[in-house]
Amino acid sequence: MPIESPALAALPGIRHAYFTREGGVSEGLYASLNGGLGSGDDPAAVAENRRRMTARLGVAPDALASVFQVHSAEAVIVEAPFAERPRADAMATRVPGLALGILTADCGPILFADPANRVIGAAHAGWKGALTGIIEATLAAMESLGATRREITAVLGPTISGAAYEVGPEFRDRFAAADPGNGRWFAPSPERPDHSLFDLPGYVVARLERAGVGTVADLGWCTYGDPQRFYSYRRTTHRGEPDYGRLVSAIALVP
Repeated sequence: MPIESPALAALPGIRHAYFTREGGVSEGLYASLNGGLGSGDDPAAVAENRRRMTARLGVAPDALASVFQVHSAEAVIVEAPFAERPRADAMATRVPGLALGILTADCGPILFADPANRVIGAAHAGWKGALTGIIEATLAAMESLGATRREITAVLGPTISGAAYEVGPEFRDRFAAADPGNGRWFAPSPERPDHSLFDLPGYVVARLERAGVGTVADLGWCTYGDPQRFYSYRRTTHRGEPDYGRLVSAIALVP
C-alpha cells in the first residue's frame, strides 16, 4: 500500500501517494513496484507498475508525467503528458487529471499543493538539487501558475536519514561555503573521524520553511533502513548489486 500524508490528504481536490516498492509485478532486484523508466527492469513490467499507480491516483494510464532527473535546479510547467521527458527535477501544473511523478531511491521526494489556487508541484530533492535551489525553483514555477506560498502545503516523503548518510569532508565543506549555518546538518560519523552524517531531510525541511511555505511536513521514513518497503541507491551500492528500482511519489488535481 502507498503511504499518504495526513497534511495532503486533508486538502480538497488533491490526490497523492508516496508509492513503496510493494504491490507491483517486477521481479528480482526490482521487486516489485518499480517505476523507473531508466532502470534495467523489463519495460513491460515498469509500464504495468505505472498503470497501477495511475489507477490508484484516479487518472488516465497515460497521465503520469515524469521528467529525466539530473540533480538540477530546473523546474518545468506541465500542460500535458510528455512525448519526450525534459531534463529537469521538478514540475508544476494546474491541469486537472494530470499526475506529477517524482522518482527517488534515497533522495527527497517533495509533493506540493495549493488547493485554494488549484496548483500542484513535485520535486526531486537530492543534496545537489536542494543546495542549488530546486525547492525555490518549484515554488517559482507554481507561483507563475497562480499559487501563493502561504497557501502551499509541502510534504517530504521517504528519504535517506542522517543516520544512514555518511559523507566526506569535501561534501561538508561545499555546504559550509554556501552558508556557514549549514554546519548544523552535519554530525560526526562514528565510523570514520574525517567523515560526517548529513541530515538531508532536516536540510530540505529548513529550506522549505525559509522559503515561506505555509505548511511543511516530513513523513520521517528512511529509505535505506527499510528494504521491504523502499528502494535505496546507497543500500544497493553497499551490497554490490548492479541496479535498483525507483520509488514514485505522485500528486494530481481531481478533475
